[in-house]
Parts: sequence; structure tokens; C-alpha cells
Amino acid sequence: MSAFGVPIEESQIVIIRGGATKHDALDALIDAVRRNPAITDKEVFRRAVHDREAVMSTGIGNGIAIPHVRIPEVTAATLGVGIAPKGIDFGAIDNKPVHILVLFATPKDSDKEYLKLLAQVMLRLRDQTFFKQLIECRSPAQAYAILNA
Repeated sequence: MSAFGVPIEESQIVIIRGGATKHDALDALIDAVRRNPAITDKEVFRRAVHDREAVMSTGIGNGIAIPHVRIPEVTAATLGVGIAPKGIDFGAIDNKPVHILVLFATPKDSDKEYLKLLAQVMLRLRDQTFFKQLIECRSPAQAYAILNA
């Protein structure tokens, strides 16, 4: 079980290189997360993430973005983590670059699971030591070790 309370594989962690756009970062994370068999329709998932982000940025400030969707094409909670050491312009509410992105998806009818996962992600990312450790990761393997410690 990861620090966020949901299993995560190393393949669901991406390092986002400098110069990436918000769209690039989302696509990299979507590609990593949609490998999970809990996502039954990969294209619906991709569209749902982009549609959600078009409504309002999920950049919540302090270097964090939490893109998320609740759709019927997800059978169990799943997530992916993106680390952008140099930061990316994500349209965050504080207008600061985003360094950590946690993309998660839950089934449409799982209100409790969705809220629990959102709370767990936010709680862990508020921990400045944990946040700093993630930002300093230069490989998915390093991040995997921190997330699953």
C-alpha cells in the first residue's frame, strides 16, 4: 500500500522533464495510469481527465495538482504520480509552478472512497518533508521507494 492508501506500481510514476506543458504532463500521467486494469475504457478515461481539467485547473497551490475523475469506466481506485522537479505552469490557484501531480480515478458511485483518497493525498502532500523527498526524486524507482516506505 502506498503513502496515499492505494497500491501504486513503479510504472504509474513519471518524471516530467523541464519544458513540459500542462497538456504534456497530463498525457504522461494518463498514459501511466491507464495501464491499470481497473480502467476499462482507456480513451474515455483520457477524455474525462482532459474534460475535467478544462472546467477548472486542479492545481491547488503550493506546487501541487490533483487531477481526478469519477467515471463508470473505473472499477477500483487507481492513481499515478508525476514529479516535475523544475515545475510546470499548471494554472494553479496561486499561479506558482506545480512540482507534484497526483492523478487519481475512482468508480462513479464511490463517494466515500473518492473523498477518503482525496483527503489522504492532500494530507500526505502537506507534509513538507515528504513533499521535498518526492521533488528530489530523479527516477520512478526513487519515488516508488518513498511512496511505499
